[in-house]
Amino acid sequence: MANRSLNRVTLMGNLTRDPELRYTPQGTPVCSFGLATNRTWTTSDGDKKEETQFHRIVAWNKVAELCSQILKKGQRVYVEGRITYRNYQDKNGVEKQVTEIIMDDFIACDSKGSRDEEEKTEEKNKSEANPEKTNEDKTNENKENQDKEIDLDDDIPF
Repeated sequence: MANRSLNRVTLMGNLTRDPELRYTPQGTPVCSFGLATNRTWTTSDGDKKEETQFHRIVAWNKVAELCSQILKKGQRVYVEGRITYRNYQDKNGVEKQVTEIIMDDFIACDSKGSRDEEEKTEEKNKSEANPEKTNEDKTNENKENQDKEIDLDDDIPF
């Protein structure tokens, strides 16, 4: 019976930079970006502490192309993959080791659509605070918001 093993990583954090899409000499897409994850805890003295870990994320093939199209710096993302370690020599000939997460799948947690919803909520709150607006003004705003919603569907890349 063969021994079983598992190399699985699940992370949720924020992109530290925009994804960088490159191609290997054979034409295979590869995308890399940084991901920051935070952990907070309270010490026995009652002090709040926070620790941030930074991760290198690498995606290949179709997932790489999707990352470059969808993800942006600061965006919250859920990532699944496996951890790898590789060695290389830097410009000065010094041996270095890099830890990377090879991403299999991801979910963008905050998208353009969610920001538009926040803007609509702000506009609604402003209009409720300004009772001088007529029903006709509110009707025109609703039509504009519906047009924006239709435009959002055109932005979906899949």
